[in-house]
Amino acid sequence: MTEIEKRQDRSPVPSAFDYAPAPESRDIVALEDRYGLFIGGEWVEPKSGEYQPTISPATEETLAEVAYGGSEDVGLAVESAREAFDNGWSDIAPSERAKYLYRIARILQERSREFAVLESLDGGKPIRESRDVDLPLSAAHFFYYAGWADKLEYAFPNRKPQPLGVAGQIIPWNFPLLMLSWKIAPALAAGNTVVLKPAESTPLSALLFCDVVHQAELPPGVVNIVTGDGRAGAELVQHAGVDKVAFTGSTEVGKEIQRTVAGTDKKLTLELGGKAANIIFDDAPLDQAVEGIINGIYFNQGHVCCAGSRLFVQESVYDEVIAKLKRRMGTLRVGDPLDKNTDVGAINSREQLERIQELVASGAEEGAEIYQPPCRLPEKGWWFPPTVFTNVAQSYRIAQEEIFGPVLSVLTFRTPDEAVEKANNTPYGLSAGVWTEKGSRILSLAQRLRAGVIWANTYNRFDPASPFGGYKESGFGREGGLHGLAPYLEFDE
Repeated sequence: MTEIEKRQDRSPVPSAFDYAPAPESRDIVALEDRYGLFIGGEWVEPKSGEYQPTISPATEETLAEVAYGGSEDVGLAVESAREAFDNGWSDIAPSERAKYLYRIARILQERSREFAVLESLDGGKPIRESRDVDLPLSAAHFFYYAGWADKLEYAFPNRKPQPLGVAGQIIPWNFPLLMLSWKIAPALAAGNTVVLKPAESTPLSALLFCDVVHQAELPPGVVNIVTGDGRAGAELVQHAGVDKVAFTGSTEVGKEIQRTVAGTDKKLTLELGGKAANIIFDDAPLDQAVEGIINGIYFNQGHVCCAGSRLFVQESVYDEVIAKLKRRMGTLRVGDPLDKNTDVGAINSREQLERIQELVASGAEEGAEIYQPPCRLPEKGWWFPPTVFTNVAQSYRIAQEEIFGPVLSVLTFRTPDEAVEKANNTPYGLSAGVWTEKGSRILSLAQRLRAGVIWANTYNRFDPASPFGGYKESGFGREGGLHGLAPYLEFDE
């Protein structure tokens, strides 16, 4: 035996690496037993008298009771916002408005751990994502729009931008704090006041944000938070005192909102569902692409409107990509959202879990082949393992309908033209991904793909300076960048 062989024998390589639990402490978050509504800078009891529990999806424990606002509560919030708009907020120096936004951004940074734990408790997403994605991006949006607050005339030269008035904003449950930041930051920078309704299943980060508003000494009534279900959202949309409606959520609700505001003077932006195509060409860096696939569909349990839920792989590398993908899926850790080692957390609600299960069952019934890596799911809470379907036809429900869960459908293509045709064969048009080493191919597909956001050799990368939004049934209007300011302004041209 040679000396080299002897040395190799003495250095066994471990076959697996086990992770010890690394839970984040919940002690940093102090929850109230019951929350009211935040109107006019104060906590008030709901006129409706209704409270409902908000539940942790990982443990099914009740975290707190939250007020459900009704028609009268929404009316009071809109009146408060209108009074704040008329009595100073729209007229103060833009540089002063910027100072408030800077304060909010800094406070979010200072209290980022508290907010991250609360996001994971209330929404079920892994603490690593809350800590490393949601909170930094939320603060970044306030920093970004603080910078524009006193430069609107430079942002829109020769157009004399003016604030609209009261913005009614409705946000979803998948990114509660980040969506709040996307909505509130540009509205305040433009000089508007806000009435915001968070999702009924994840209201706690918006309610904690009210404490940030107090801490930043924002004038009363500039930001109002009305919690509740779809009834409160409907009241907000149809209220005559609302000048601008911004909604992020399902396509079905978005259509109803559009019907409601039709014939009125209200400005409207809709950021709705998606069924994004992630396209892998044979010259792509496959290991990097597999990481992009994982991030594209299993990030936040697939609760992402721009999730890369349809994977298109060029036939010549199909077998290799699927083998690498399945091997990588086997390393994903499903479990406690507060554990820093967790990759896939809890499904947000029982209703969403049932929706995922129903669509997965339909995929199997229609003939697709299902693969789920071996993993032990916790006994309590709402969970679903990372799932991939192969042998999927374009007509299958799992290739057409938004699942909003950790479920990937894989299809194949031979030529770029076929990839574009298949990718565009969807009622949605929010996002897409292209993986190739050819820059010319990236630019060519970006022009032809009917999607609002297209990533090249990456996926799910966001920046407050970059606009985000879709086409077709994915909505209209943009959030982020200068494009995100314009919907909150009117112009005297």
